[in-house]
Amino acid sequence: MPRPTAAQLAYGSATVVLSTLAMLLLSQTRTGIGVAVIAIAGLGLGLLVAVTAPLPRAARARRMRVAAPQVRPEGFAGRRTSPTRPAEARVGEHSR
Repeated sequence: MPRPTAAQLAYGSATVVLSTLAMLLLSQTRTGIGVAVIAIAGLGLGLLVAVTAPLPRAARARRMRVAAPQVRPEGFAGRRTSPTRPAEARVGEHSR
């Protein structure tokens, strides 16, 4: 699961606070159960807003690249990996 952006956190937090405050003022509830139900509803609404907030263009493009399968064209003469040595061990071996 990707990390939420700063905008998603801000939108979600503002939604939780403002919607909970508005529901408490409009319902005029004074019981503990009523306040708990409204608090849970505010948290759910804030989560919904944070998840559906649009991503920035760079993050959207990155997510599209990760989701797309990596296909190499035929005749690709790229560097072959060695089955015995991990990629971390090969870092810098061509820079000598």
